[in-house]
Amino acid sequence: MMKSSTKTKKLLFVGGDLRQIRAINEASKLGNTVYALGFGGECTQKLWEDVRIIDDFSESDDTYHAVVLPLPYTTDGKSLNTPLFERKIMLTEVFENISPKNKVLAGRCDARIKTMAETHGITLVDYSCREELAMLNAVPTAEGAIQIAMEETPFTLHASNCLVIGCGRIGKILSKMLDGIGAKVTVSARKNRDLAYGMAMGFETVPISQLSGEIGKFDIIFNTVPSMILDFDLLSKISKKTLIIDLASKPGGVDFDEARRRGIKVIWALSLPGKVAPNTAGDIICSTIFNILEEMEMNG
Repeated sequence: MMKSSTKTKKLLFVGGDLRQIRAINEASKLGNTVYALGFGGECTQKLWEDVRIIDDFSESDDTYHAVVLPLPYTTDGKSLNTPLFERKIMLTEVFENISPKNKVLAGRCDARIKTMAETHGITLVDYSCREELAMLNAVPTAEGAIQIAMEETPFTLHASNCLVIGCGRIGKILSKMLDGIGAKVTVSARKNRDLAYGMAMGFETVPISQLSGEIGKFDIIFNTVPSMILDFDLLSKISKKTLIIDLASKPGGVDFDEARRRGIKVIWALSLPGKVAPNTAGDIICSTIFNILEEMEMNG
């Protein structure tokens, strides 16, 4: 996936999971000078031999082409996402020790990190917003959703009635994969163009506004829309035997409390690429980072 650039980079990766480990190693193998902070214990043995591991920001400098933070950059709003490190790195610590000369690349940036970057005069780029990352991540997300469905049901997906709500990147790929293993696929969406795509692919289709009359017939429901879709009304028409897999980012698309009250099983499957295919997801992150840096150089 990655191709080497004629210009090598000096990068500092701070925190992250196995996806970030993979991205670090791939960047190093391409001849870049790579530093890693926020990784400890046995996971350091997974790092490529040329990666320079540092323990704190006192060992860093201001000559990095970019400082790369995790995806997501935080899970608690206060500290960096460092599941492979023995101590917390507070967000304030990050920005107090990064020079304004450094560019910061982070995943799922919110108002908090944007304000911090602006206050410190640091250029911040959210690499999770990039189209290439979102599109390529849809593949391991869809595969992971199918894996969960296979593990959580006592029947084959082949010949089962599957509903995919949403026809974005994930919805399109997931529908195609389900169809490929013989599932009976119905696509539901709001926009006519998305319903037309479903029809063109040979799927059954139903507008979200008309789900109430159809939703009771499905064995598995996959939601990809990050807004309330499966509410009190729709859940009241779903069988307790139906499995719901919500792939939408927060706040999700299911009334989880109501589903629990009705005894309907819901699995909120977040961040599947990092769980089911960390190497592939890491390659995607690495490629995206270098695309961003090359574009920034071209644009001056």
